[in-house]
Amino acid sequence: MKLSLGDLVWGVMSCATVVRAACSSNLLIDNYAKFSSHTNSLGQWTSDDGTTTSLKADTANKKLTFTSKANSYFYTTFDCVKAKTEQYNAIAFPVKGPAGSSFNLELQTKSSCAASTYQSYYTTISGMTGATQTITVQLSAFSGANLDAISGLLWESFSVKGAWEIGQTNFVCAAGAGGSSSSILTSSTISTKGTVVTSSSSTVSNTLATTLSTVTPSVTSKVLTSSVSASAPAGACTNLLIDDFASQSRLTFLFYNAMLQPSSDDGSMSPVAGRVDTATSVIVANNHLTLTSRADGSSYWYTMFGCLKATNVYGGIGLTIKAAKGTTLGIELQTSKTCDSGNPTLIDVSSADLGWSFDGTEKFYTIPFSKFSGLDTDHLVSVLFSGITKPITLGPVSFYCGNTGTAYPVPTTVPVVEPSSTIPATTGPSAYVIDTFGKADSNNLGFYHGGDETATYKQSGNKLTINTKGNSDLGWYTQVSNGCLDFTPNDKGYLHIAFTGSNAFTIALQQHNPTCNPNLSPFPFTWDSVEASRYSNSAKTDIYVPISHFEIDRKLSVGFALKGFYTSDDTVISKMEIVNSVPPGFLVPSKLPTAPLIFSCTRPNSFAFAIDDGDPKLAQRVVSSVAAAGIHVTFFTVGAALLDPSTNLSTVYSNMLSLGHQVAYHSYTHPPMEGLPNLASIDWELNNDISAVSTALSGHTSTYFRPPFGTEGARVRQRLAALIPGSKFVEWSVDVQDWLWALSNTPENQLTNFQNDVDKGGNLVVMHYLYESTVNYLPQFIEIAKKTGKQLMRVDQCLEDPNAPPL
Repeated sequence: MKLSLGDLVWGVMSCATVVRAACSSNLLIDNYAKFSSHTNSLGQWTSDDGTTTSLKADTANKKLTFTSKANSYFYTTFDCVKAKTEQYNAIAFPVKGPAGSSFNLELQTKSSCAASTYQSYYTTISGMTGATQTITVQLSAFSGANLDAISGLLWESFSVKGAWEIGQTNFVCAAGAGGSSSSILTSSTISTKGTVVTSSSSTVSNTLATTLSTVTPSVTSKVLTSSVSASAPAGACTNLLIDDFASQSRLTFLFYNAMLQPSSDDGSMSPVAGRVDTATSVIVANNHLTLTSRADGSSYWYTMFGCLKATNVYGGIGLTIKAAKGTTLGIELQTSKTCDSGNPTLIDVSSADLGWSFDGTEKFYTIPFSKFSGLDTDHLVSVLFSGITKPITLGPVSFYCGNTGTAYPVPTTVPVVEPSSTIPATTGPSAYVIDTFGKADSNNLGFYHGGDETATYKQSGNKLTINTKGNSDLGWYTQVSNGCLDFTPNDKGYLHIAFTGSNAFTIALQQHNPTCNPNLSPFPFTWDSVEASRYSNSAKTDIYVPISHFEIDRKLSVGFALKGFYTSDDTVISKMEIVNSVPPGFLVPSKLPTAPLIFSCTRPNSFAFAIDDGDPKLAQRVVSSVAAAGIHVTFFTVGAALLDPSTNLSTVYSNMLSLGHQVAYHSYTHPPMEGLPNLASIDWELNNDISAVSTALSGHTSTYFRPPFGTEGARVRQRLAALIPGSKFVEWSVDVQDWLWALSNTPENQLTNFQNDVDKGGNLVVMHYLYESTVNYLPQFIEIAKKTGKQLMRVDQCLEDPNAPPL
């Protein structure tokens, strides 16, 4: 249990109240100069909870660095700050955290300075970019807090376990420096909303009140003007889509709606376990969004429009909602005459004000602008839902024309139909058992078997049960050799898997590197994958895969991998074996082409830098570094971010193309694509990325693709091959591990990892220009690569692509 900060330091520090006059400048809370004595700049106690690692103060740069765990927190205490009386209106501090992460800021206050108990109020700050961001949190965000008796401040609930930095922290004086700050000074999707959890018997009301007006999604707005003029003739207007909830990752990884405008929750929705694509109950499925607020109903969700002119065109916003009887919520519209979302005008109504009632079925509801008194329909910024008392499911959200709302139709998804042709059965020379799962660490052949994470599989009673909870990046492996095995004598035979449960997974046969040396990179060298469900019998009891369908050099075989699981259902396997024939009546499907899986360059003495999307502000430094080195590189870009004009990535990559660099595909919204629920979802990602690159880069196309997170499986490789003939599925053999080390206390480990992989023979790089340290190290990465004597070039050149430009 977390102790009151006042109780924790009682008797250690003086608790005498200091009376100050109204402020004229910011009040320094801590610059960490006295951290060695656990004292902040106000002379009060400060520390962590004992669970962080590498905690230290950087006094020269006035910041604290540490590595968090999920339950870690850092705190600082006060003698009783009278912020209201002294006219401090905000807390400001720089922070750096892992990209996409969030944390909570807790404010502890008392009923009076003499009180011995406290109340805690929380605000969630999300949308970390991986770079240093200056955060200014208005004290008004902590609705209900006694701002004349502030006793403590905590940074907690770090969503990502990793390296964090907190810089010099101040109370912001309303009349002094920083007094006019907006509630966020960065361009990332960062939101703040106060909620209260009290240590006394007081209760939190779910009733909507004027306090809702303190809720401000704090992001940098992008101006968007309706393409329909106010004088459009009757019949010319059509609904303007805000979000059709086509993608989980678009909403909860990139934080975009369908307009490519910011959209997010406050990070406090009910937590979700066992999902890799979201940690809170913001769940996208079948073009619908389900929101489950925290128990006290204090969570909120918003979606933005840029700065949209709706006057005489759109009469309101329409959407379908499914909610249980008795559900209530608040609806807030935000406007800004300057198109600045940092300080919008807020107007709130309740679902009752709009005449909404729910009965558990999906119905169409409208948010008429006429219900919001004084609404500036020339400058609409966002809509926000809060005070959600029970789970709700939203359908597509859109502006409707005129005064009569009509529902935006749910997009029609056409199922992808794979070829269903069959081939004649063959007969192999022999049969033998590979695995019946009787031993913990080895199979029936005496070779290794095991999985990526022990929590995802269980061996018992000569059966293997696998459930990765939909994490398609995890797998289970059983080897047929401790080195290389010539598997070609089995070419006319079949891999047989006896199973029950789900067949929604990938089967791969892995290939060793040419020298069969596990100490050289890459290892495995490559593999080919097939879709288990295509080779399953109708009873879902047996799978038969022709060995010849694994299109690798089978003379260098290592073993089989079961991976790419994309449901949360159990798969129970009792036997893996090689058989020489299939049962009578079993129809052997034809082999579907898969894009080749690339980990290394094929051109002798070549080396390629393949760089994924990053921070546009750092892009020019990347270009300068590679130009100074006289090399060309390959960039993999995410389509949605490329289309967002606020990122300026279209200009960045257009310039890179003109300088002779290669630009290729990296999906549209960056999900783990093999984990998507169906082939149509995979096609949606690929087709939209292809379209985005073509639109943003003047018709540019590519045959190269790097999967988000490196996640591979049969379905995505099959669809890539079908949609882009001749495509390459590009992974890496040199990993700087910027995601792990860039924000840590030892960013130089990026250099160490780079050197280690190069020493093992790796020649194809993965890195991002997300982090200052990574970009700083780029010239050294290049120098290490050059010292190998290899020639540095683009990925298509290092793979000897005849369509690549000459060296």
